[in-house]
Amino acid sequence: MKQMIFVRHAKSSWDYAELSDFERPLNKRGRRDAPFMGKLIYKLGFKPQLIISSPALRAYFTARIIAREIEYPLNKLVANEDLYEATASDFLRIINNLDEKLTTVMLVGHNPGITLTVNLLGDKQIENIPTTGVAVLKFNLNSWEEIELHTGSLMAFEFPKKYLKRI
Repeated sequence: MKQMIFVRHAKSSWDYAELSDFERPLNKRGRRDAPFMGKLIYKLGFKPQLIISSPALRAYFTARIIAREIEYPLNKLVANEDLYEATASDFLRIINNLDEKLTTVMLVGHNPGITLTVNLLGDKQIENIPTTGVAVLKFNLNSWEEIELHTGSLMAFEFPKKYLKRI
């Protein structure tokens, strides 16, 4: 069995017009939601053996915060440029090439790629994975190479607004 944890980066700031999209940091809400979701992932028992993140600042910081909350070693966090502006094909290529020794992997990236990928690989449709949203797919397969369209089952779909009240 293989398991993928898909995480959309936390809410980012648009306050710095001089920064490129790649350089945008997390805003106050993002800095609040990322640790909350990390704690929730830990509480639900999802333990990735590998975390791969887009190197964009908002995604990488989200990955670092979640890694810390789930007790994943920060020095093992992998940044992969292919996850920045990734299409579903890019996600699938990364997944199909994972080390077979791994059973659970987390990918931290961006929309629309994250939502599209979860919908193409899973058995249920999600309209939108919001910022800091988490979707977990289980694959009753023995190899990452076997993962293709609609071979996964949605085990969990969690997001901050499900738990946190907004003012």
